[in-house]
Amino acid sequence: MVLKKKKEIQVDAFFLDHHQLEKLQKFSKAEEQNLASLLLHCAQLRNGIQQIQCIKQIMPLVKKMDQNSACDPMVKACLDILGEIYFSLSMKNPLKKVLASSLNGLPEELMMLGVQSFVCCLRAELKTTDVYLYRRVLDNLASCMEDFSLGRASIKNLFEEVLQFLQKSLLDIQEENRKNLGNCIVQTQLMHDLLIAIKVSMMLIQKLQENIQGNLWKHNESFVWQCMCSLLKSSTNFLMDATLLQTVQTTSGLAVILFTRAMYEPVEELPSLVSGLLLGTMKHTGVPAWFVSHCGALCTAQLPDSVLLFLCHGALAMLDWKNGSMGENGEKLLLDIASVLLSLSSELKESSVATCLSRVLAIWTNSALAALASGSPNLKIKLNGNSDIIGKVLEYIYTHWDHPLDAIRHQTKLIFKNLLQIHQGTITGSNEESDPFFSRLIKHLLSLDWHVKGKYSSLGCLVECVGTENILQLDRTIPVQILDVMNDQSLAPYASDLLETMFTNHKAHFSSSFRESTWIDQWHNIWVSPLLVILCEGNHDQTTYIIDYYLPKLLKCNPDSLSYMIRILQASADANLGSCSTRGALGALMACLRTARAHGHLELSNIMSNGLVSTECIKQGLVHQHSQVCIDALGLLCETHRTTEIVSMEEMQLIHFFMMYNLNSQSPSVRQQIVSILRKLFCRIQESSQVLYKLEQNKTKQELLENSTTMHPLGILQQYKDFMSSVCDRLFEVLFPGSSHPTRFSALSILESIAEVFSVPQGQAQVFQLDQVIDSTRVQTLIQCFASTFEEVKVLAFGLLMKLRDVAFNFQDSGNIDLLFQAAMDLSTSTKPYDCVTASYLLNFLVHHEGLQHICLGKWVEHNTQVDENTLVSIVEKNTLAVIKLLLMNVEEEIFQAKKSLLRAAASFPMYGRVHCITGALQQLSFNNLTLVSEWKEMVTRLILMSYKLSAVVSPVVQSSSPEGLIPMDTDPESAGRLQMILNEIQPQDTNDYFMQAKILKEHCKEESEKLADQRPVKNTCTEMRGKERQTCDVTAQMVLVCCWRSMKEVSLLLGTLCKLLPSQTTSEPSNGLITIEQVKNIGDYFKCNSESLHKMPEQWLSCVLEEIKSCDPSSTLCATRRSAGIPFYIQALLASEPKKSRTDLLKMTMAEVISLATPSNESLSVIPQVHALNILRALYRDTRLGENIMPYVADGIKASILGFMSPVWAVRNSSTLLFSALITRIFGVKREKDENSKKNRMTGGEFFSRFPSLYPFLLKQLEVVTNTLNSEVEELKVHPSLFLLLLILGRLYPSPMDGTHSALSMAPFVPFIIRCGHSPVYRCREMSGQALVPFVMVNEVPHTVLSLLEGLPNSTSHCIRQNSIHGTLLQVFHLLQSYLESKQFVSLDFQQGLTDIITCLGTKLWLAKRLNPCLVTRAAYLDVLVMLSTHLGKCKKQGMQFHEFWEEMNRVISDSELVSGIPYSSVVPGLIQYLQSITKLVISVLPVTADLDIQGSGSAAAKKMSKPSLSIAHLLQCDFHEVRLLVLEAILLWLKQKNSKQITKGRKGVLCLLIDLEDTLLTMALKETNHQCFCKVLEILYNMDLRNVLPKTECSIKMNPNELLTWSLNLVDISNSSEGQIIALKFASKLIIHLLQNHHQISEKVLKKWVQLILYFCGDEQETEMLLAAAEVLKSITSFLLIGEKLILGLSDTLALWKCVVLLLQNEDLVVRDAAAEVIQVAQSEKKSNEKTEFALRIVNAPMALDLAFGILCELLQRWGEIHAGVLILLEWLLGDSDLKRDSETSALEEDDYLFDKGEVNFWAEKLTHVRQLSKHLLQLISMTHLTLPHHGELKRLSITALDQAQLVEHHLQALPPAPEFSKTAEFTRLAIQNERILLCLKILNLLKSDDTCKNEDLEKYVTKSSSSGNMDTFSQGD
Repeated sequence: MVLKKKKEIQVDAFFLDHHQLEKLQKFSKAEEQNLASLLLHCAQLRNGIQQIQCIKQIMPLVKKMDQNSACDPMVKACLDILGEIYFSLSMKNPLKKVLASSLNGLPEELMMLGVQSFVCCLRAELKTTDVYLYRRVLDNLASCMEDFSLGRASIKNLFEEVLQFLQKSLLDIQEENRKNLGNCIVQTQLMHDLLIAIKVSMMLIQKLQENIQGNLWKHNESFVWQCMCSLLKSSTNFLMDATLLQTVQTTSGLAVILFTRAMYEPVEELPSLVSGLLLGTMKHTGVPAWFVSHCGALCTAQLPDSVLLFLCHGALAMLDWKNGSMGENGEKLLLDIASVLLSLSSELKESSVATCLSRVLAIWTNSALAALASGSPNLKIKLNGNSDIIGKVLEYIYTHWDHPLDAIRHQTKLIFKNLLQIHQGTITGSNEESDPFFSRLIKHLLSLDWHVKGKYSSLGCLVECVGTENILQLDRTIPVQILDVMNDQSLAPYASDLLETMFTNHKAHFSSSFRESTWIDQWHNIWVSPLLVILCEGNHDQTTYIIDYYLPKLLKCNPDSLSYMIRILQASADANLGSCSTRGALGALMACLRTARAHGHLELSNIMSNGLVSTECIKQGLVHQHSQVCIDALGLLCETHRTTEIVSMEEMQLIHFFMMYNLNSQSPSVRQQIVSILRKLFCRIQESSQVLYKLEQNKTKQELLENSTTMHPLGILQQYKDFMSSVCDRLFEVLFPGSSHPTRFSALSILESIAEVFSVPQGQAQVFQLDQVIDSTRVQTLIQCFASTFEEVKVLAFGLLMKLRDVAFNFQDSGNIDLLFQAAMDLSTSTKPYDCVTASYLLNFLVHHEGLQHICLGKWVEHNTQVDENTLVSIVEKNTLAVIKLLLMNVEEEIFQAKKSLLRAAASFPMYGRVHCITGALQQLSFNNLTLVSEWKEMVTRLILMSYKLSAVVSPVVQSSSPEGLIPMDTDPESAGRLQMILNEIQPQDTNDYFMQAKILKEHCKEESEKLADQRPVKNTCTEMRGKERQTCDVTAQMVLVCCWRSMKEVSLLLGTLCKLLPSQTTSEPSNGLITIEQVKNIGDYFKCNSESLHKMPEQWLSCVLEEIKSCDPSSTLCATRRSAGIPFYIQALLASEPKKSRTDLLKMTMAEVISLATPSNESLSVIPQVHALNILRALYRDTRLGENIMPYVADGIKASILGFMSPVWAVRNSSTLLFSALITRIFGVKREKDENSKKNRMTGGEFFSRFPSLYPFLLKQLEVVTNTLNSEVEELKVHPSLFLLLLILGRLYPSPMDGTHSALSMAPFVPFIIRCGHSPVYRCREMSGQALVPFVMVNEVPHTVLSLLEGLPNSTSHCIRQNSIHGTLLQVFHLLQSYLESKQFVSLDFQQGLTDIITCLGTKLWLAKRLNPCLVTRAAYLDVLVMLSTHLGKCKKQGMQFHEFWEEMNRVISDSELVSGIPYSSVVPGLIQYLQSITKLVISVLPVTADLDIQGSGSAAAKKMSKPSLSIAHLLQCDFHEVRLLVLEAILLWLKQKNSKQITKGRKGVLCLLIDLEDTLLTMALKETNHQCFCKVLEILYNMDLRNVLPKTECSIKMNPNELLTWSLNLVDISNSSEGQIIALKFASKLIIHLLQNHHQISEKVLKKWVQLILYFCGDEQETEMLLAAAEVLKSITSFLLIGEKLILGLSDTLALWKCVVLLLQNEDLVVRDAAAEVIQVAQSEKKSNEKTEFALRIVNAPMALDLAFGILCELLQRWGEIHAGVLILLEWLLGDSDLKRDSETSALEEDDYLFDKGEVNFWAEKLTHVRQLSKHLLQLISMTHLTLPHHGELKRLSITALDQAQLVEHHLQALPPAPEFSKTAEFTRLAIQNERILLCLKILNLLKSDDTCKNEDLEKYVTKSSSSGNMDTFSQGD
């Protein structure tokens, strides 16, 4: 919506020297304008754009001159000067192009003169000898050849000289490059010059072909021939030189082919020559001698891969492929190039070369298309889709379409698109739709998973070939499948592009096939209806991405679909409002309307006036529980296609309503969206107001009278002004004390937007300005935001104050400024780390005050009168210098003190705060235009010196090799001894006794400290010390560490800031810079400037650190613990600073060194270098800045980590594991799914091994080594360490239907090894081998593989039975079967047959599941396979019924089991529990099937054949093992929930039979169950049962009546040890209470009171989320009956207590709890709507709206119940709160001192004042409506006295606070401010309640009056 400003073009003017000016002056005439005077005038202009205008006048003037002007010396002189100007201008200067285009119009008669002038200038240019000036000459030559007739003619005249110059320049630049080896910057510049030289040489040959056509020059003596040979030789050398930039080599490849083509004869033989070069088969016979002598390097059998690639590129780009002009040789070359490129694709892995290869392959497809135009039958056969070469290209596409590089993915799509066209070209005349190649391709693509990104673009290309309808005929559900994928943001853009291609093509197909518009309904059904279903019911991410990516495209394709969407959604909007997790029809409607309006398909006023969407509907959207619905509703109001559309009054009111309830969003993305959308609204107001101002100015009074019916522009502008003022009022109102972080962030961000949008451009009327609504209270509010514990709030407040600083300082008196400055100085030395951040912001704000020096700094720093007198110095510079000087003085003194005692420093003045403030002050100062340079220089020197001193003081602690830093606080002798070793090791430089021993220090009491040290050990957490004021303070070890580490951090940041911010001063220039190179070198940071010595430093530093790592020097300070501490970061910083476009030589050098260290060949070497190397590699692979440059080294990294994992040294194994983890993330991406088997973080085997081909033999070899250690003859525990890692990698690969036969990297060789891994003696390895096997077996091969595995299992009679092998095989069978049954191929006949074979084979090995098998673990594993099959067959009825024999066998297995006959083991038998769980699962899966068969009639043949299992549910529930009982209970619960939600289908009624008559068993279990989990499940089942069935059986089975059952369940809540037990007991008791009360059972008041108390306990602040959610669920269930019922069943106080629970839950920090509590309001509002028959009521609302509605509902209920008097008093007590101020202040003081990093109570959501203000609003409305008055005695009097007492106490506490308490005592200040407002509101209402006959309480009235007029309370009560 916001328009971008156009970029201004910069044009540099040209200047003439005095000779040229004299020449022009000689010829210019004053009386008339001639060419000379025009040029003279042009040269005197200093503006390039004006000069352009002037040059454009030259040609019209020349054309007016007479015919004889060619003889005029003035014309000759002017043309000479024009030539000189042309050659002096830089290539990028627009003047050069304008001049060339003007001179192209030179009349014919002056052409010769012009050429002479230009030839003269060009000849002078060609005499240049300085290599570094060649670039200018080359640029000029290039310019001359580009559409410039004079330039081209000049080059023709000097053709030989130009050729000679180019030949010389290539040689000279190459030589200069060789001399500057190692100087990266100069070399890079020279290589770019070389590139231009080669390009210009090619241009010369291409554009001036006539000069070299004909055979005159083609003999050895010819000068041109010799130059051409030289150029060819140089190009060949550059092509072969791998040290040059890749672009130089690529261009050289083009040049070699171009020059050869120009020189070679006969031309027909050229393709054969190039073929020979590429294939390495060139024979020297028949090849010209000149070619062999100059291109000998290319005539070898084995050219480097990159050279082959560049030659292919050259051949494709420089030879003519159109219409088969090169004949059969050309066709052969085309095919040869393809085979060379495809063989290179498996070799070239470096990102830049791989990108180049994909581009060249795309060019090949274009060339192939061009060549096919000749109609050659041979070529058609060779390039048909079924041909070998196209098959290989397809394989390339499949392995690269998901490549991490965008460029490669894009090229792959182009290649595929061209490939389809190539195939179309080979089958012209036949039907494309039925073509087998296309059919096979579509089928293959559709069989791929949707997470493959390449699938989308490929299907899109196919749609363009065969049409959408043909693809939909294969599978009509494709649109729904694609929409389902759109919950993944990485896939959403691809999916939406494919959908757009499909629906656009489909629409075109329909509209061309059908004349009438009847097709639109069918189109809507396919493309729009599924969208609406997902928008209503889909999850958050999916709907968001569909709205962002799909919806706009759909509406653009067919805008008329909008009315269809509105019609469908409007019909169900009221019934389907959505929830906190779904948008519902209302949310979907908001989304569609918002998108349509933003894209210009809709006018909001139209649909509102037509009644399509009501205001109430939008209101419900604006406060919807689903945050995205709120955002869409707001977007609907604010976003329009036209940025000047007027904002209506209705829109403004709705937006105001939105701002009342949505600023407090905990979601950062929602907050950002709100700010962004409102910004669009403000832009709309701003831009439409400008239109209104113009309308107002242009209108006559007559027009105004005529249009009086419409709103007057001034009226609208006034509305805008009022609206913006009210918005600002609301935003400042929510910045009250205790407002949450989200609220503050939202309010300040919106205010910042307002300040930016409504800033005043000069001379423009402005509808609103923020500073109009600013007053002193609001300035104070913004300053108080600096005390926020969140830095982003500080940043926003600071930015806003900077924008308003003129107004802000007007409202600050000097006393206030002084207080703030004092507070900042105090905070800068606080021991709380976050205080110094606040100090920094305060100081940065205050330095803009012009009176700062006079008010504050005078007390601290002596004035520099010279500085004061200098009026040119800016206020900010003066103040900043003074503030830094003051901070520096303080920190220097503190460093001096810290040298004496680091303990004292840590406790009283940790120095890092001061340094932080200095850095902050420096960062906001502009150093480009400083006035006080000498003062700043001195300051910088002092700062650097101070940094070194501070670093020296704290470094002993920081440099300790103790992993967490040095903590010398241990007092027991053993640890003290170890400590002494550390102390000796680090040899601290300072002498303070902190490092001598652990003891208590007292400043004035040496003897005492000695005594204490002698007498007793000291507790090792704290050391006590006293400052100068003799105050005792504890110094914890943590404080010392924080002081030292943070000081070091701040020193580093300060030095970095100095290097970045300050202009560098080089020795040759006058010294106006503030820092010298020497200082920068000392600081040791990589500082960019034009100094050679500094450029080479990173390389030296890298070499030094790598040498030190290699040397293993014992005296080295490098640390091998803490993941090599800072070494990886150091190397990362150096490598990341390497220029992106360079050859990344440092990276290559480092990786080679580090990988060789990580995989040492010599075992005897120290392991420390290996550990460092592994840690460095990990850091580099994780560094995103290195991007794709690191990918070529990934394979080596994997090898290093796997080999390192075999090391006997723990440190190496540890680092290898960390490295392996980093590599897995680098290869497969960041894990975004919890599901281990998700294919999102996986790769096809083909893609993996094509990207890392060296890993194929490595992993295969390693796997072979590993499996050889698994000796099958002797089952001993021999585990190969790398087995784990190998299986982890292999488990991430999966087969793809696209893995063709063309690849040599087949997955098949891995399979036998992985199967052998299943024989491992280690359980976890067997499990992993089962998972790893799945990816390697294609779905259609699963039955065959499973059968062979099963056949490999032993029979019961076998002699040698190895259980480990059996177990491994069964796990592999299990995982393979699981993947097979989950695949979507149920329907195929092959699938059915495969399943039958597997079931038959399983029957032959059934002994493994029975007692014949003595091993319980393998029995369990076999049973798991049976369970999976029986579950699958049970679900699929048709299949299940075919296998009666299978069910028979299952029943026999169950009958044979120990569950039936009794369990003869104890639980300690290995595998027993596992076995019992598996057999129980089998019973549970078989029981429903047998029960179903019973229902279907015992007459059926199937039922007769099947015997029932000999186990019932009741029998299983009596099993001694709780694991069995738990599984059965879980199954019952699942069946019960299915029954309750009506999910049981007709064919599965057997489940209902299983649930009959379980109540007795369960009730008995409830009393007797000893296992906690089982007990909770029993209660949950009873809770889900119908109590009408349960209660009649309690008397009989457990001898309890309903009331006793209720008492028992309530007691359970008390005695339960776990929250789970308490929750289910409360829910059951609550359901019981409602049931009994509704059925008019008497329940004693005591029991009800206890129940209410339990709910209150559940709603307590500190309770777990699950308990709070349970309370919310209970409250929702009792809402209709107890909370809003006509009668007060529980009495007023208990009912209100329950309502208070609702209010508490609505203010909980946890969103899920608030959403659950809001459902109470939903129930209440829905009942209100149905009872009162109102049209509309807000129902699905967010928590802030729900809270407001809750208080409104309460006040209505009090009236309905007739309990206003008593109710209002209770609500007043809520309003006043129950805080004990004394206790609160004491605990807060304790908390503040206790925890170093504790920021006090961090408020993420709840705001006490929000609910206080809402409650008081509703109370005041209730009092005014009912004219309520109460006599002033009893409860009212007690309340008044309490309120007045609290008021006085608050006032006392406030007065006791120190100055600027909002910074020094933030928590306490906030608490008092909140309590103060509560008291004021309470007193105000109490005053209103006094009846007239009561004598007025004067104290009360006085206090309210005094407080409301008192200045110091304004801060708290503002906004009320």
